[in-house]
Amino acid sequence: MAGVKLEKLEKTYPNGFKAVHGVDLNIKDGEFMVFVGPSGCAKSTTLRMVAGLEEITGGRIYIGERIVNDIEPKDRDIAMVFQNYALYPHMTVYKNMAWVLKLKKTPKREIDQRVKKAAEILGLTSMLNRKPKQLSGGQMQRVAVGRAIVRSPKVFLFDEPLSNLDAKLRVQMRVEISKLHKKLKNTMIYVTHDQVEAMTMGDRICVMELGRIKQVDTPTNLYNFPANTFVAGFIGSPSMNLIEARLTFENGVCYADTQNMHLRLPDEIGRKVKTYDGKEVFLGIRPEHITSKMANKEAIDNFFKAEVLVVENMGNEVFIYFTLDNNQYIARSDPSIRIKSGDRHEMWFDTRYVHLFDRKTKQNLIHKPKTG
Repeated sequence: MAGVKLEKLEKTYPNGFKAVHGVDLNIKDGEFMVFVGPSGCAKSTTLRMVAGLEEITGGRIYIGERIVNDIEPKDRDIAMVFQNYALYPHMTVYKNMAWVLKLKKTPKREIDQRVKKAAEILGLTSMLNRKPKQLSGGQMQRVAVGRAIVRSPKVFLFDEPLSNLDAKLRVQMRVEISKLHKKLKNTMIYVTHDQVEAMTMGDRICVMELGRIKQVDTPTNLYNFPANTFVAGFIGSPSMNLIEARLTFENGVCYADTQNMHLRLPDEIGRKVKTYDGKEVFLGIRPEHITSKMANKEAIDNFFKAEVLVVENMGNEVFIYFTLDNNQYIARSDPSIRIKSGDRHEMWFDTRYVHLFDRKTKQNLIHKPKTG
């Protein structure tokens, strides 16, 4: 096993487009690191540079203690799992998994041992004589993972491996890959655009935007201590509400003001933003910290009349889409609360959990990121 280190990593294409901007990242030996971000953020490009499938135009990549910039992919001691499986249709499951070992002239007995061990780990033992056309999407993905396992690599690389599966299979396979990591304890780097996958699978998550790292941390810390508005809006489902507001102080008490809201903020928050009196900020609050006043009848402030647009009943909770100041927000509430579309309803903001972000830099002003 080995860790992976990216040092000032850059990628510029011949047309001058710079896709990756000086990325620094240290992935620990045995860690499950997830790269996540929207389409076009260069997460797959970064992974492909680690694999040696994309040329590096600046910086260094270490696998273990070795710089691998100029080392061929086959010699980097990595195994990659792609989203399209890339199985040979004319070969059985056994032969698909054994093929890379056969190319390396591995002894037949060792090939047999490795393939059967990987098949046992992945629940493929009864399918070794089948061909890909006889398998489901989830089974084909397990074969692709098995082909990587038999190589016994130092590092596993996964490039959106579940994106072609239906929702139910995706859930099953992300559990299987997480279990596999716990069993093998190899370093794994996993690329996805799905932040739910990232949150449920990663030891740490690297959030990327436009070829830059916005924050690297544990799932819990990313959720509770987002470093900036991008992370705050990307992590969480539904995502954090971001509200344009102006901070004011009245008799030492800090308020966040919008056209129709005068939110009283806790004293602890006010002490951290004294220099922002009169300045504009983004106020962030997650849907679970906005709810109906009916569920918080003891509330004496921070509730406002809103127009309810849509109510989504999820069974165990409801999402309430509403408008204030001509902007749309979302609340998460208990399904026992009787609210329907078209209501004018009082919504309560639990300001103990708000975040404040600098309007220009977009950086968090009160909750400094905690290291993972």
